Amino acid sequence: MFECVINVSEGRSLDVLVALERAAGASLRDRHSDAVHHRSVFTLINDAETLVRDVQTFISAAVAAIDVSHHEGVHPRLGAVDVVPFVPLGTHTLAEAAALRDELAAWVATELRAPVFLYGLVDGVERTLPFVRKHAFCDLAPDVGGQWLSGRTGALTIGARPLLLAWNIWLANTSLERTRSLAARLRQPGVRTLGLDLSGATQVSCNIIDVDAVSLSDLYDQIAAALTPPETITRCELVGLAPRRVLERVPSSRWGEVGLDPSATIEARLAR
Repeated sequence: MFECVINVSEGRSLDVLVALERAAGASLRDRHSDAVHHRSVFTLINDAETLVRDVQTFISAAVAAIDVSHHEGVHPRLGAVDVVPFVPLGTHTLAEAAALRDELAAWVATELRAPVFLYGLVDGVERTLPFVRKHAFCDLAPDVGGQWLSGRTGALTIGARPLLLAWNIWLANTSLERTRSLAARLRQPGVRTLGLDLSGATQVSCNIIDVDAVSLSDLYDQIAAALTPPETITRCELVGLAPRRVLERVPSSRWGEVGLDPSATIEARLAR
């Protein structure tokens, strides 16, 4: 099986989000929405053929429903359907995931006439999502779909990558500058971070790209140790699903504290 974790620039309209859930078909395993980020993450998992079909149906529905030209939210984005990574599960390989990525990118360029940037291994060179965000339409041209850019749709970034955790630490009684400093403390080869202002709170937003080398409880403790009263951690949240082995790296007594739940694992959702 393969996982596809689709990030769309809509986190407020329940009608749109419910319609997109339907469009995802049998592959849908989870949805996480955030009104301040104005962003939702849909996790789809299935065999390759079914997954690609459901992803195509989902993207068509999302492009029709979301107008990114009027989007306001704290999360960076390039398009209405912003990020579409394919992730190999089980014995499947990144090369197989990249083949699905390329198949979908060609379909988007042909059927939707939207520009597409690729990430992962591209022409033998590893390209990261942060690199695409920084260089798109400046010194990096779309890989397929041409330069034509709809203000309503924007561009899509389609990738192939290993498992990744999107995990957020919410803070109170601190400044954005301070939050960015705290975020910088967590950065390491397996962890990417941003400090974000969320209108009355701040957030250390983490992408954990090496899920087997990093413990969420260790990251939590690093931030907690650096805080000065009245600064506090108000909550943590996992965006999307995690493999069961991520929970096994954290004492079960701390699962709630770091935002983990046995029901929010890939294995649990596939067993339903």
